[in-house]
Amino acid sequence: MNYPRVICLGEILFDRISNQPGRSLEEVTSWTDYPGGAPANVACALQKLGTPSAFVGCVGQDDLGRSLVQLLNEIGVNTQGIQTHPISPTRTVLVLRSQSNDRSFVAFGDKRATTEFADTHLNRDRLPIELFQHADYLVIGTLLLAYPESRAAIAHALELAEQFFVKVVLDVNWRPVFWLDQAIAPRMIHDLIKRVDFLKMAEEEAEWLFETTDPGAIAHRLGTLEGVLVTAGEKGSAYCLGQSEGKVAAFAIEVEDTTGAGDSFLAGFIHQLCTHQLPELNQPAIAKEIVSYATAAGALTTTRAGAIDAQPTGAEVDAFLFLQTQGS
Repeated sequence: MNYPRVICLGEILFDRISNQPGRSLEEVTSWTDYPGGAPANVACALQKLGTPSAFVGCVGQDDLGRSLVQLLNEIGVNTQGIQTHPISPTRTVLVLRSQSNDRSFVAFGDKRATTEFADTHLNRDRLPIELFQHADYLVIGTLLLAYPESRAAIAHALELAEQFFVKVVLDVNWRPVFWLDQAIAPRMIHDLIKRVDFLKMAEEEAEWLFETTDPGAIAHRLGTLEGVLVTAGEKGSAYCLGQSEGKVAAFAIEVEDTTGAGDSFLAGFIHQLCTHQLPELNQPAIAKEIVSYATAAGALTTTRAGAIDAQPTGAEVDAFLFLQTQGS
């Protein structure tokens, strides 16, 4: 069996995205459902780029859950770690769009509370140990820290990663709507950060957690990280990887939908990690090349609607980067 090199653990869901930018939740009358959930997006994007991946999460025993598992299987993502819950449904998130196509996550489908969905019931005792035995990287977010059962599953996944020398990548992906008590989140997230190897945040998340957007300052303060990435949308990204620090500008590209762009960026980064030796991160040219690749993967995702549907293949990213060098 060819085991996946990357395990993505967390939520898989449907983003119910407004077709009417600029309207409030009460005003929207037209929506389109797109498969999503940050860890699932990363798993799919990795597979399309050419790095074998697995997704571990929990869905409901319903049509939505079955369709999501089928989609992952069609893309080639390993699904042996997907659990099903007999009562709680698969999650749907309502997403509003601004006039400039920025997104905000505002509520959940069928007016359910955030605690009523299957992903909150990810069971620590059913995590597939053999995946961890063979993986190089574990990708996690913070959303499932909000619920006791899934929080225990994250804790056990971290134990397995430590046991089998799997590097841990955390995307903060702060979504207040998922938390019943937002006040407890910063402490939990900081405790989680202490146990990871690579940290990716949006600019506003870095400011919130560390009161700075300087990845080098964050890496120095923590002292345990091998890499910090801070993304800022159309302003590009900054990074501290090993001994290398720098910034990569965003590519000028026509944006249709920003959903999943950060997940594709992270997938591009991890895909590149899988093609390099970690000591190479200390070489400034290679570090910049890795982040430039991630930036291209994220940019291409914004040119089409939806998160997973819009993800580029490795060949598309390579072609895009080649054209950029020709035009420079």
